[in-house]
Amino acid sequence: MQTRSILSSLVFFSALLAQDPPRDPPGPVPVTLLESCDWRLVGPFRGGRVASVTGIQGDRDTYYFGSCGGGVWKTTDGGGSWKCVSDGFFGGSIGAVAVAPSDANLVWAGGGESTWRGNVSSGDGIWKSTDAGLTWEFAGLPDSRHISAIRIHPKDAKIVYVAVMGHVSGPNEERGIYKTIDGGSNWERVLFANAQAGAFDLCLDPAEPDTLYASTWRAIRTPHSFESGGEGSQLWKSTDAGKTWTDLSKNQGMPAGTLGIIGISVSPVDHKRIYAMVEAAEGGLLRSDDAGATWTRISEDANLRQRAWYYSRCYADPKEKDTVYVLNVQFWRSKDGGKTFASIGTPHGDNHDLWIDPQDPKRMIEANDGGACVSTDGGAGWSSIDNQPTAQFYRVTTDNAAPYRIYGAQQDNSTVRIRHRSMDGAIDRNDWESTAGGESGWLAPLPSDSDVVFGGNYGGHLARLDHRQRIYRSVDVWPDNPMGDGVQAMKYRFQWNFPILFSPHGKDVLYTAGNVLFRSDDQGQTWDPISPDLTRNDPQKQGPSGGPITKDNTGVEYYC
Repeated sequence: MQTRSILSSLVFFSALLAQDPPRDPPGPVPVTLLESCDWRLVGPFRGGRVASVTGIQGDRDTYYFGSCGGGVWKTTDGGGSWKCVSDGFFGGSIGAVAVAPSDANLVWAGGGESTWRGNVSSGDGIWKSTDAGLTWEFAGLPDSRHISAIRIHPKDAKIVYVAVMGHVSGPNEERGIYKTIDGGSNWERVLFANAQAGAFDLCLDPAEPDTLYASTWRAIRTPHSFESGGEGSQLWKSTDAGKTWTDLSKNQGMPAGTLGIIGISVSPVDHKRIYAMVEAAEGGLLRSDDAGATWTRISEDANLRQRAWYYSRCYADPKEKDTVYVLNVQFWRSKDGGKTFASIGTPHGDNHDLWIDPQDPKRMIEANDGGACVSTDGGAGWSSIDNQPTAQFYRVTTDNAAPYRIYGAQQDNSTVRIRHRSMDGAIDRNDWESTAGGESGWLAPLPSDSDVVFGGNYGGHLARLDHRQRIYRSVDVWPDNPMGDGVQAMKYRFQWNFPILFSPHGKDVLYTAGNVLFRSDDQGQTWDPISPDLTRNDPQKQGPSGGPITKDNTGVEYYC
C-alpha cells in the first residue's frame, strides 16, 4: 500500500513538472554585488520573544535582555531606548544573561533559550564582557546548545554557575550544572543527571551563597512529538558550593510519581523559605519553610501550571517573605505565601523571566513573548516594547504594489505588511499594518490586486483579507479546529506552518498543502484536491503530543 502511494506521488509530480519545459537554474548572485548592498531596518518596531532579563542593583536606568532572535540588548535610560551590544561578536538566541553583583562591568550571556518551542534556535556557548557589553569574548561550553540560567557569586565575581540544558532532540553529555572559579577560563561540571536531562533552573541562597538549589529536566523534542518529564527530572541542593548534591525530589510533601520541569527560588528574607513550581500530576506551587526538608503544595491553580514546559519560573520577593511571583501566560503575584494570586498586566503575554532589584522590589524588568519591559512601580506601569526590533519572522514575501510591500508573520503576534520605502521619509508606524492570517502563517498577496491577501495560521486555518473593503473571510480547505488533539483528528493534515502560494504563471491560481495538495481558481471559495496523500501516513507519528505528564497539542508537532 505504501509503495503504491509513493509511486502515485512520483507519477503526479512527474506530470506536474512535464507541464513546463526545463529551465537552467539562475546563477549565483555575484559577491561583489552583495558587498555593495547595505542592510536597513524596515520594521516593524515592536519586540519579539525574550527569555532572559537582568538589571543592576543601585542603577535605576541600566538593564539587559537576551532576545530569542537578536542577541543581547542594553538600555541606559530605563527602557526608553535599547541598543544591541552583542552585534559583531555573537547573536541569535539567548537563554540567560547576568551581571555580577560585585562588578557591574562583568556581564555574562548564554546562547539558546530553554523555551523549547518547535521553532527554537540553539546557541554556541557562553560569552563574557568585562566592559559592560562594549566588547565580548567567548568563554566556553561550546556544545551546551541551550543555557537556561547564569548565577554569579555575590562577592567573588570569578565564581560563576551555569545551568546547561543541552541538545533538544537527543542525548548530550554536556548537560547539567557547570562551575568556574577563574572567570570562565576553566569549567567543571558539578551536577549531572543523565544524557537526556539538562539543568533548567538554578539559584544561590542569598544568605549563604555556597548553598545552591538546582533542577534538572528531561525534555526531548522531535518533529512529531515533545516530551517533558521522566527520569532525571529532579530537584537538588548543595551546601558546599556544588561539590556534593542531595536529591530533594523524594522528600516529604513532594509530588509522587513522574516529575517534569521545576522552577526554584529562595527568599532573601528567610533563606529557609523556598518556592518551587513543579510539573507533576499532583504538581503546582510548592513551598518549604525548612530549607527543602519538607514541602507543602500551596496552589494547584491551573493558571500557574498550564503548558508547564514553556513557563514554570517563580521568584521570591526580596523584601516580603510572603510575596512570590509566578510566570505563565499571565504574570501572577501572591502576597499570602502562594495561597492566592492576582494577575499583573504586562504589555504582552507569555512571560518567561523576571529580575527584581534586591533593594527596591518595585523596580523590575520582565521578559515575555513581546519583548522586555521595565517597571518602577511594582508592575502598575511598564516601559514600551515597541522600541525593540527583535521580532521573529517565519518567512517573508513581497507584493506587486509600488512601492512594494514586505509581508511576514511574527511569532506570537500578528502578520504584517510593510512598505519597503516610505512616501515621506523614514519608515515609521504609518507604513505598516496587520494583514491576513496569524503568527505561524505563510502569506500570499493576490498577484493582480495586492490589497487582497491570503494568510495561514495553525490548525489549518486560512483567511482572505481585502484591505480596501476591510472584509475578512475564512477560506479554510476544511472547516475544523483540531487544537487539543493529535493530527490524526484532522480530515486533512495541516502542519503549524503550511505553505500558501500563487502560481507564477498568472490567472491568480492559488495552491495550499496539507498531506494533500489543493488548488483554488476562485480565491479560496472552493478547493480541489489535485494529489493523493503525499506523506508516509505513519500512524505512530500522528498521536497527541506531550507527556508523560502534560499533553501539548497546538499543531507544532503535526506530522505526516
